[in-house]
Amino acid sequence: MVETDERTPLILDAGTGLRALGSHLHDSWEHDEPFRARLLLTHLHYDHLLGLPFFRPLEQSGSLLEIYGPRQGDGDLASVIDAAVTPPFFPVQMKEFRGDIQLVDVGDEELTFGSTTVMARFIPHTGATLGFRIESNGRSMAYLPDHQAPLEGDEIAAAVRELIDGVDLLIHDAQYDEEEFAEKSNWGHSTIRYALEVAHQGNVGTLALFHHDPAHDDDRLAALEHEAQVSAQGRSIIQVLSAREGMSIELSEQKDA
Repeated sequence: MVETDERTPLILDAGTGLRALGSHLHDSWEHDEPFRARLLLTHLHYDHLLGLPFFRPLEQSGSLLEIYGPRQGDGDLASVIDAAVTPPFFPVQMKEFRGDIQLVDVGDEELTFGSTTVMARFIPHTGATLGFRIESNGRSMAYLPDHQAPLEGDEIAAAVRELIDGVDLLIHDAQYDEEEFAEKSNWGHSTIRYALEVAHQGNVGTLALFHHDPAHDDDRLAALEHEAQVSAQGRSIIQVLSAREGMSIELSEQKDA
C-alpha cells in the first residue's frame, strides 16, 4: 500500500497479501464514515488477483473499492474479473458483496487523485500489463512487478523509461538469476542483473527487488540481495534491497536531477 496525504488508501495489486491488508484497514478505519480505497491492478494473472474476494472491507455495506486495471482487448475489465470470481471457481460473485466495486479500464494515460498523480503505461509481459509511476508531494515511485527482460541486450522500452525516470523508489521484477532466465526467458520476467540495469539507466534512488521466485527460500533471497548490492557499486543507484513481507519504506523529498 502507498500512503500519501490523501485519506483514501492507494493499493498496489490484489494478491494474497490483500487479505491481511484488508483486515488491517478494516480495524483501523474510522467506522463513522464509509470505507473508500483505490487499487491499481497491473494485470490479471492469478497471483495479482486472488486476494480480491477476501478483502474484508467489501463485507461492509456502503464501502467502495475503485479498481483501475489494464484495458482488455477482448472485453472490459469488469466482465473479465466477474468471470474469474464466480462459481464454481469461487462460491459467490463479485456483485454479491455488500460493498461496491467500481472497475475502470486504463490504458496509456495519467490519473489524478487529489495531490497524487499516477502515470500508467503498458509494459512488456505476457498479456495486457501496466506499470505505474506514482508522484505525491515531491516524492515518486514506480511499480513494475512483472516485466519481460529482452532476450538479448539491455534495451529498455520507451514506456518503461517514462515510468522510472528519476524516481526515488523502483519496485521491479527480479525473479531470476542468469541461469534460471536461460531456461525461462519467455516467461515474462526479469533477471536481477536486468533490474539493476533498468534502475541504473533510470537514475533511480532505491531499487526494491520484487516478484521473488517461489523456489527461492529466505537464505537464497538474502544471498541474491547481497550479490545485487555488490553489483550496484559504482552505479547511479543509491540503495538496493530485497522486498520483504511487512517492509515499510519512507521516501524523503525528491532528489535533485
